[in-house]
Amino acid sequence: MASVGIKDVAARAGVSVATVSRVLNAHASVSPAARERVLAAVDALGYRPNALARSLRTDQTRTLGLVISDVLNPYFTALARSVEEEARALGYSIIFGNADERPELQDHHVRTLLDRRIDGLLVSPADGGSPLVLDAARAGTPMVFVDRWIPGLDVPVVRADGGSAVRDLVAHLHRLGHRRLAIIAGPAATTTGSERVTAFRDALAEYGLELPDAYIGQGDFQAASGRRATERFLALPEPPEVVFAADNLMALGALDAIRARGLRVPHDIALAAFDDIPWFVHTDPPITAIAQPTDELGRAAVRALTDLIEGRTPESVTLPARLVVRRSCGEDPGAGPAPETGTTSRTGTTSRTGTGTTRRSDA
Repeated sequence: MASVGIKDVAARAGVSVATVSRVLNAHASVSPAARERVLAAVDALGYRPNALARSLRTDQTRTLGLVISDVLNPYFTALARSVEEEARALGYSIIFGNADERPELQDHHVRTLLDRRIDGLLVSPADGGSPLVLDAARAGTPMVFVDRWIPGLDVPVVRADGGSAVRDLVAHLHRLGHRRLAIIAGPAATTTGSERVTAFRDALAEYGLELPDAYIGQGDFQAASGRRATERFLALPEPPEVVFAADNLMALGALDAIRARGLRVPHDIALAAFDDIPWFVHTDPPITAIAQPTDELGRAAVRALTDLIEGRTPESVTLPARLVVRRSCGEDPGAGPAPETGTTSRTGTTSRTGTGTTRRSDA
């Protein structure tokens, strides 16, 4: 028998897909007659995709699920803390799941959370997503993507705009005289992995610089991959002058590889990172990095999800990232406290799309 989807239920009940979604998620805005038609269609078609519709006739649990990509990554640890704090302030509890950058483990956590009848899901998709995340989204489960997203799904996205901060970084490096710039990229299947490489390449092109294949290291947002990529860069006949790691753990791996060769940052090679962490101010030298508004992202994601749960239509949110200039790229150590470039405004950009594309700015 062919798989039955939410659109089939809507067609049989003579209502919209949105109405079916509201019934499946126990929203009070549906009329009794429409609810009865939807429930009858669900029964007739056998539309019960495991736990996805488990809340069909139940009350809310005041519990949210959060599935993050890697709990060992300080960025996601800080994100999880802000999510928990905002959820608690709004009267919700949080159940966490760590995907460890593995789609199959992500599905395990999503399935477990749905079995516990959570009211909604916050997900930072690992490796471009996973089957159950797609099924849950298409079945109308209240869901918000945070940091990463799956293009093409009508799911609100809360993320930082790293593109402008990457341009700030490249401009900063160019002013310092660097011309051979390499990047350790995250997985191409993730939106953040592909987005940061594109932003880096485009920023280099503004200065007439290219990004050769030899200067692109493929990483996986883990320290070991940063170490391997940097070892390969250092073995080139003409090594890069700068290594830009597209996340903090890969930057630490890069630093290990540089020191293992007896080289010094920034005298022999410069190092910069995406995703600032508290440790970077304690390295020698302190590492220049792009900082994301982690606390604001977590809180905005919770607010968007509770809006969904309570029957409102939230918008996607894009917040600015910023470049934090320190001493790892050859900056003048006698120049005094390093400035932080880029906007630090709390003003975000919002959109009704689920792709992170922005349409208007909130003043």
